Amino acid sequence: QVQLVESGGGLVQPGGSLRLSCTASGSIFSMPYMAWFRQVPEKQRELVAQIFSNGVKGYTDSVKGRFTISRDDAKNTVSLQMNSLKPEDTAVYYCKLRQFSSDYWGQGTQVTVSS
Repeated sequence: QVQLVESGGGLVQPGGSLRLSCTASGSIFSMPYMAWFRQVPEKQRELVAQIFSNGVKGYTDSVKGRFTISRDDAKNTVSLQMNSLKPEDTAVYYCKLRQFSSDYWGQGTQVTVSS
């Protein structure tokens, strides 16, 4: 079994920065696929950023150039550095890990961008 715990959310003004972290525990094998999603009420959860086992990264268009995903495999942690935040980035952010065709999710962390 795998558990994911996110941290780092909060309230920030437009143009500000936040760093989200997700730590995985349990039966973790080397370099699984990990990603960050976000969700606002009444909308589907959307992929924000992903990092594959070979290190390749991908971003949704709306965050390219502003968000950076990274991982520390020694600590089983994936992070999301979010810069130049906009009100439309407001959402609950979820961490996802995929291993052996099974998906695991964290509980989510709220990010609110508002003046």
